[in-house]
Parts: sequence; structure tokens; C-alpha cells
Amino acid sequence: MSATPLPALDMTIPPFDGERAEVEGLSLHIRRTPGADGAQAVYVHGLGGSSTNWTDLAAQLAPFASGVAPDLPGFGFSEPASDFAFSLDAHAEVLATFVEGLGAGPVHLLGNSMGGAISLLLAARRPELVRTLTLISPAMPDLRPDPRRLSDPLMALAYLPVVGRGVRRRLAAQGPRERARQVIDLCYADPEAFPEHRLDELAAEHAERAAFRWAAPALSRSTFGILRTWLVRGERSLWAAAPKVRAPTLVVWGTQDRIITVRRAMRTARLLPRGRLLVLPRTGHTAQMERPVTVAKAVLGMWEAVERDRW
Repeated sequence: MSATPLPALDMTIPPFDGERAEVEGLSLHIRRTPGADGAQAVYVHGLGGSSTNWTDLAAQLAPFASGVAPDLPGFGFSEPASDFAFSLDAHAEVLATFVEGLGAGPVHLLGNSMGGAISLLLAARRPELVRTLTLISPAMPDLRPDPRRLSDPLMALAYLPVVGRGVRRRLAAQGPRERARQVIDLCYADPEAFPEHRLDELAAEHAERAAFRWAAPALSRSTFGILRTWLVRGERSLWAAAPKVRAPTLVVWGTQDRIITVRRAMRTARLLPRGRLLVLPRTGHTAQMERPVTVAKAVLGMWEAVERDRW
């Protein structure tokens, strides 16, 4: 943990302004966090999430690095290309192109859940792009894959034959605020700690995304993309990718993560050649949102240790 003072936590700040970034034919929606010159942080959201998932952590780290959080294809406000595959590999390729296009040299890469798995793949395959890696409850393979533990369990079924039609009717009957509350109930150890104004922001985003014909299929296809990756064995598995990561890596996991079990944490950290593990009590799946100050201190501690060549 860093002893350097952080900004006072202000959870009333709204999401940072969005803009468009062109990436090999894709127009990604991104949010930039103004910050210190030189160091560049890239924040990668999870399944069903968006760039707004990083507002508080990015603000905590802004004095030490400028930040940029992309909406992955099919999420937030990034419309996917018609032929986008929605596999973890496809997302990793887009992210690599985006990071390379920043022209900032190797970046501090932070990923949560699906974004953690994508960031792991990028760090293993393109080590020259990654200065440090932070994985927050990364979507590592679970021997008991269960759609009920994914961020939107109904969406995993919505586009299946026969049963999908009824599921889509149920989803359509839910209001944006109900959908937003379900996500927080699943992702937070203490859902009541989620600020009401943040729930308003999330519900507004759900309402806007409901008008995008590509949003629901993108979520469903990415869900199955994760499950397919979990079933891969051998050199193409996520477990095989972890030992190839050269970057100093911090793994953060909540003890009450109901989506990706904390039982994955120790194995993940041990496989990473320069990995260290931080397990947070009373914390769920999105530690960067539920414990932004603690996570910021841990991330900054890694950055400082790397600068001193002590990691």
C-alpha cells in the first residue's frame, strides 16, 4: 500500500466526459481522466459494464497518471462492427490496437472481470504495450461455469432457441432502474453502500442502451465468448496465458465475489511471474467501485515499487 496522500474521495463527481476514438474501422466511445503528464492508465470494464465503472478509482489516481477508459465494442456507447466476433480474443485485439494508438508507450493497464481476462491476454501477447497490470476479479476459468454467476444471468439465455423468446419478454418488462439494481445487488458485497446518485447514473445508461439494437446481442455473445474460453484447454487457455505475462501485476479479489469466486485468486497470482495478491474482506466483484481508496493505494503502491525496481 502506498503512503502517498490521495485526493479526498468525492463520490459525487459525475462520469468523465465521453468522446469518440477511431480504432481500425471501429468507433469506440471513451472517457478521459485528466491527470499527471507522462504516465498513462487504461481502464477496461467487465461484462455488462462500461467506462463509468472507473470514475472513482480514476479520480483517485489522476494526480499520478492520466487515464482513459474505453467502452468495449457492444458495451457502453461503442457500437460494434457488424462482423465483430465478441470473443475474448477479438476484444483483446481491439484493446491492443487502441493502446498502441495512444502513442504513450507502455501503459498501466487495469481490468475488471471480463476486462481483466482481456487485459491478461493483451499483456501476455503484447508485452511492449504494458508497464504494469492490475487485475480486479478477472474472469479466470471456473471449473463449474454457471450462467447465474455472470453479470446478467437472463441475458445468457435470451438468444437461445425456444427459451429465448420468453426470456426476452421478461427482460423487456424490467425497467432500467430495476436492471441497474440487479447488477449492483450481484456485484456489491453491500449493495446498500452504492450511492443513490450512482444508481441514477447507471439506470440512465441502461435506459439509453435499451434503444441500441446491438446492445443485447453483444452482451449475450460476449457472455458465451467467456464461457467458450473457460472450456479451452492447453496453450490457448487463460491459465496458460498467465505465465507469459512479464509486467508487474497486482491481483485484487473480494472475499464476497459472487460472480468469479475468490478461490481463483491464489492460482491466478501464483501463475503470474511478477504477480502479487490483495484479497479484500467484505468486498464483491467490482472492488474498484466498492473500495476505490483501498484499491488506489494498492495500485499506486505497485507503481511506486516498480519505479524503485522493488517489485
